[in-house]
Amino acid sequence: MSQKDLFHIAENWFQEQDWKPFPFQKESWKAFLDGKHGLLNAPTGSGKTYALWFPIVLNYIKNNPDYKTKHKKGLKAIWITPLRALSQEIKQSAERITQDLETQMTVGIRTGDTSTKERAKMRTNMPDLLITTPESLQLLLSSKNYAKTFKDCSAIVVDEWHELLGTKRGVQMELGLSRLKTICKELRIWGISATIGNLEQAREVLLGPTSPELENSVLVKANLNKKITVKSVIPKQMETFPWRGHLGLHLLDQVVPIINNSKTTLLFTNTRSQCEIWFQKILEKYPEFAGEMAMHHGSINKETRLWVEQAIRNESLKAVVCTSSLDLGVDFAPVETVIQIGGPKGVARFLQRAGRSGHRPGKESVIHFLPTHAIELVEASAMQKAVQNSAVEDRIPYLNSFDVLIQYLTTLAVSDGFYPDEIYPEIKQTFCYQAISEEQWQWLLNFLVMGSQSLKSYDEYKKVEVEEDGKFKVNSRAVAMRHRFQIGTIVGDATISVRYQKGGYIGSIEEYFISKLSPGDVFTFAGRNLEFIRIKGMAAHVRNSSKRTNKVPSWMGGRLSFSAKMSELLRQELYTAELEFDEQSEEIQALQPMFNKQREESIVPQPHQFLIETFKTRDGYHHMFYPFEGRAIHEGMSSLLAYRISLLAPITCSLAFNDYGFELLSDREINIQEILDNNLFTPEYMLSDLQKSLNSNEMARRKFRDIAVISGMVFTGYPEKGVKMKHLQSSSELLFDVFRDFEDDNLLYQQAYTETFEHQLEEGRLRLALERIGEQEIVWRKCSQPTPLSFPIITDRLREKLSNEKLADRIKRMVNKLTK
Repeated sequence: MSQKDLFHIAENWFQEQDWKPFPFQKESWKAFLDGKHGLLNAPTGSGKTYALWFPIVLNYIKNNPDYKTKHKKGLKAIWITPLRALSQEIKQSAERITQDLETQMTVGIRTGDTSTKERAKMRTNMPDLLITTPESLQLLLSSKNYAKTFKDCSAIVVDEWHELLGTKRGVQMELGLSRLKTICKELRIWGISATIGNLEQAREVLLGPTSPELENSVLVKANLNKKITVKSVIPKQMETFPWRGHLGLHLLDQVVPIINNSKTTLLFTNTRSQCEIWFQKILEKYPEFAGEMAMHHGSINKETRLWVEQAIRNESLKAVVCTSSLDLGVDFAPVETVIQIGGPKGVARFLQRAGRSGHRPGKESVIHFLPTHAIELVEASAMQKAVQNSAVEDRIPYLNSFDVLIQYLTTLAVSDGFYPDEIYPEIKQTFCYQAISEEQWQWLLNFLVMGSQSLKSYDEYKKVEVEEDGKFKVNSRAVAMRHRFQIGTIVGDATISVRYQKGGYIGSIEEYFISKLSPGDVFTFAGRNLEFIRIKGMAAHVRNSSKRTNKVPSWMGGRLSFSAKMSELLRQELYTAELEFDEQSEEIQALQPMFNKQREESIVPQPHQFLIETFKTRDGYHHMFYPFEGRAIHEGMSSLLAYRISLLAPITCSLAFNDYGFELLSDREINIQEILDNNLFTPEYMLSDLQKSLNSNEMARRKFRDIAVISGMVFTGYPEKGVKMKHLQSSSELLFDVFRDFEDDNLLYQQAYTETFEHQLEEGRLRLALERIGEQEIVWRKCSQPTPLSFPIITDRLREKLSNEKLADRIKRMVNKLTK
């Protein structure tokens, strides 16, 4: 059948739906049918699923002309999705095509939610089209005779590639693809990515930087001009001293009309605890929403989540308060309005959320931005510009993640075993391991067989045996079983399931929150007030409670930091505060009372200025610095500066930081002039000073826990019998100390430091920020009292010490005193 005939089949199908295929869809079909690999760059809701399911099915029709009467069983294509929540959608799209075109192809899903019975069935009878996650793909590679399962697979599509890039799950994917390229002779590899700054590099990471696949590949861009409108919810009363305490709840009455004016509204919050609180407060004040409003976040049980997703599709819900669990392409058309509560910290995340409204090609997306404190209006204004100029961030890929490689090699050894000479060239072709040396490779192989140098007398670290013909193989059933339980690269804090005494499952909470509760304490979770009874096994037993409470679980993942692009946009926006009134955005105009208050004591910095403020309160001497670089950078910069000051004069100070700046608080005054004269903001010697200043050993220790888990040195326990986080921490700390004292050339030990500096402290960005400050004019203002810019940082520090009620009272008193 010619390509023209195949296209005709597809176009007819589109016509029957009253649709017209977009140019990018046709371009993808053609490239795929011509045998090319590629990366499709398309926004959520643009029909990207049909851009790739169609050519996969058409290719099958082309190779099997009698497809309506005869069916050739076996796996033909794999669709990888990073989120389980998306798999139902993708399956429905695929089934629509396979059924309407009367092929007899079957579609199946295999994720962490798939039942054991379903999985067993798949072992003998794979669906033609399989939808799965990166982790489940690795599990398939750990099963016997996996090569036979995959041999006729002609396509693998990695969806939401921008989400995987720059994470260890992305590395896991690179390794999986390197194996499939060898086993499947006809394989075409495609990625789908939303817009990121480094699209070309994203394609390189997907296909391998020196691979023949990259040579034979295309980058298809969907140029759909989607109109995105950002509307800020501007408080009627503007605070002159902003603080991040009330989660934007004072604007609740301005949000309800927005919800009432549209069929369905998604309210995005940045953290699960904020999600819980907003849900509670709306219902308390507007009980008429009961039954019309729901909540969705990653820790709520699967049934509830699926019910909510379905209810949005049926338009039976008026509003859903959610976290990033609904960020990605969960495909429901009817969402009319999106509200973002608080700064989204990154441009890509904001655009992704905006795209959830008007989720149809050609429809306008409207997103309302609700600031949780006044300065976030600057973020809102920056977002408006970002949307107009389509500003996007880069995603930085990982290099040399040896922990993921050890896990992958063990996976291959668990299934059919592997010969190092066959696997090494495959691994060298991936982006992550393009620079791996012979010596490092030998070290890794030794590690698999012996454990490391300093542990070789302990049998439990010897997992893989070398057979006579040189094949590396795991022969112990116990080792294989433990390995399969632990496949994956997401290492969270240990979670504990929350259940009623009679066993009903409600969701999961991080262990560190539960460990602070005493029996009888009441907390809010999944929209209910629950009384904590006791912990039994890995479950917290609770009962419903009618008591009111202000305890809400917080999750460690909640502190997002600004991306580099976001910081840059924020600074540019802040500088417009000095322009003529009519040249400013509505948000910056609304902030004038705050800026005027700032100017009374200090200045609003300009592009060429770096502001330092000092003042004294009953807490001590405050020294405030404003790089506007985001939380992660300020964490590194504040400890670097504190360390360098301590070399000039012995002084102790406590540090506090937020996205806008940082504070050194001490019991005596620091001589700022001395800091300037000694050029303490220099990027020279930055790395060695950072290592001394930060308790970099402590941070590397925490990183090493994840590395130890991913590489399988530490076992996290069987399902239902997990190992407590503190035990994991102590076993990985023991290993860390052994390597530090006896084997500091251990690759995994060194990796902990590399990751701490490159990924957690973003050393490259920190260096650029210091270089920028070096070129600015430094303005030092001695103030008589805290300024509006310093206020959020000071009050953040108080939060660590005081309960919410006491904090609110104390801040009220402070504000009254400052505004007199």
